[in-house]
Amino acid sequence: MPLHLIKLAVGVETLSDLAARQQQRLVERIKRKETPELLHITRHRPKRSVELLNGGSIYWVVKGFITARQRLIDFRAVTRDGVPQCALVLDPKLVPVALRAQRAFQGWRYFEAKSAPPDRTKRGAGAELPEELKRELAALGLL
Repeated sequence: MPLHLIKLAVGVETLSDLAARQQQRLVERIKRKETPELLHITRHRPKRSVELLNGGSIYWVVKGFITARQRLIDFRAVTRDGVPQCALVLDPKLVPVALRAQRAFQGWRYFEAKSAPPDRTKRGAGAELPEELKRELAALGLL
């Protein structure tokens, strides 16, 4: 059973905002003629990185709710301003998940697969509800 990470998406308002920010980072890497891969830089390499790379994902908390996940591809040592850090290499595909309330915390937390919310599936051909309405319904236990 894979192990996952859960992380706050600080400063992000919506899932589409997270997607736009990540897309912008990819564009910036291409402009700098760097490998077009999605990286999230963190201070330390997860101690359980081997387990995380065995099918694990990073679950993003947006405005108090677990909202989406991305598959973890690799971990790399990087240096920023002379400080060693770790780059989490992410699959660029954001997979929406069933909203679940999550209190704020610092850093990341490990997340067992059995505790992970299921991927959100499309419901019919109708338009999706606005994200703010989804959050309100989830907070009421109706979604």
